[in-house]
Amino acid sequence: MHAELRPADPDPTDSQQALLRLHAAGGTTASRRQLLESHATPAAALAAGRRAWRDAGLDDAQIRALEREETDDLARSRTWLAQPDHHLLGWHDADYPPLLRRISSPPLALFVAGNPALLWHPSVAVVGSRSPTAGGRDNAYDFAHALATSGLAVASGLAAGIDTAAHQGALAVESGLTIAVLGTGPDVAYPRDNAALMSQIADRGTVVSEHAPGTQVRREHFPSRNRILAGLSLGTLVIEAALRSGALITARCASEGGRDVFAVPGSIHNPLARGCHRLIRDGAGLVERADEVIAALMPMAAELAATLRQRLDIPTTGPVEHPRTPIQPPLLDDPDYQRLWAALGHDPTGMDRLIDRTGLTAAELSSMLLVMELEGHVSNLHGRYTRKTLSPNAPETGAGRGK
Repeated sequence: MHAELRPADPDPTDSQQALLRLHAAGGTTASRRQLLESHATPAAALAAGRRAWRDAGLDDAQIRALEREETDDLARSRTWLAQPDHHLLGWHDADYPPLLRRISSPPLALFVAGNPALLWHPSVAVVGSRSPTAGGRDNAYDFAHALATSGLAVASGLAAGIDTAAHQGALAVESGLTIAVLGTGPDVAYPRDNAALMSQIADRGTVVSEHAPGTQVRREHFPSRNRILAGLSLGTLVIEAALRSGALITARCASEGGRDVFAVPGSIHNPLARGCHRLIRDGAGLVERADEVIAALMPMAAELAATLRQRLDIPTTGPVEHPRTPIQPPLLDDPDYQRLWAALGHDPTGMDRLIDRTGLTAAELSSMLLVMELEGHVSNLHGRYTRKTLSPNAPETGAGRGK
């Protein structure tokens, strides 16, 4: 058994086209999610016909859209998906991000440029003002850099200001991971000045949107973008935000979803600190260093690792612990993991050398190493992997969930 994220669909091409049709039907997503849940594949859901569609709760406008012939929007989406490293994940898909399933209104589908497996990786949303102070911009960069160095992914919205600094801070780490969640189509950078940054993120990380390719900027899309950003992340860190700020929407979505919310305090004379101070008064964790965020999120990261192991059908032996003695991964009854564990040493080893030693592909090794890293068995420094012999217990912090 190779530990890869695998398509759960026996007819992925047909179902991708059907999922595009269901996505393009628009309207409320709950009824379309219900339709997908009641059929084996999107292709089967589309072929079920009017009666099944209506039974699932689709309205007349959605039904007419499903019966419509080819449109320019559908053709644009197909053209975009035909390009390398472009993907479509649907509600029916076993690879749909598990944390996103837990929010109150999860998207029907996600258009992904880059590595879709990164949507399973533990991440922190770093958000704030589009017009930050110089100190706020530096804080966003420094926090993101430290979070990425620790192995966490940094998620943000590709907006100007704090978002841009957060993505740049993560990318400055050689093996740093970052996720850009867009309020436009996956091929539309906003602001336009961030087009090069978006391309770099797609190459090194992941760009994701619930909107079809070609979707332009619309004000109403950004609050819904914020709910996805919060939903994909273990927690949300607000660097600088005014009292009326989109960053506070992200923080509220995180709090309502039971995720941790953190805020960096600032000067009482800085109007961009007032949103953070309100969050702290409402119960968000006051943080001054990235390691406070990292320690607070360790338990949820372990839970996500267990979910990934179940997705990959890796045997589990109980809850994740943080032992103080040399560890032997419980997944070594799988022969591929035996080979990988034997290939790893106590000196950092690059991916090319691991491919030579194990005979496994880069995709297989990436998924397996991700599991082992999340479980605390492997450390990753600048893309080089080594066995981890100690995993000390995390310190307590005062960080908490916003109320």
